[in-house]
Amino acid sequence: MNKPSDPFLQRLDGKFVGILQWDQLDALWETINDSGQAWYLYQVGLALPELPLKGDGLRNALGMLNELLHQDHEHDYCGIVYADDPAEPTLVKVYDPNNLGYSCGSSGLKIPPRWILSLEKPSRIEDDAPTPNNRKRWWARLFG
Repeated sequence: MNKPSDPFLQRLDGKFVGILQWDQLDALWETINDSGQAWYLYQVGLALPELPLKGDGLRNALGMLNELLHQDHEHDYCGIVYADDPAEPTLVKVYDPNNLGYSCGSSGLKIPPRWILSLEKPSRIEDDAPTPNNRKRWWARLFG
């Protein structure tokens, strides 16, 4: 398999730590919110974000994402969020609970994350699967 030439995509294919428990996810959100940094939030399959989120906008977006994950991933564990470094994150991948497939790529088909949080502006991620209408509506409510 060829490595992508885009540095952002190379980072996205790099080493990540799985956020296995819901309390670990709470801690990750708190770390991101408390960082004081501006974060890009990208829903794969839609337009790239023009501007990053910070402060109340970031806190609101993470709160809505957290609510969606808890609602749609009906397990007593998380396991669908990955951070490059949970203690000092710069890149976070969030998989859609309704489209997990084989997110580890063991089937040969690589399912991209549905959402990406990044300190640097993300590159476009190719996803052959169409974005479900319920995710488009959720995204529109988030930024509507």
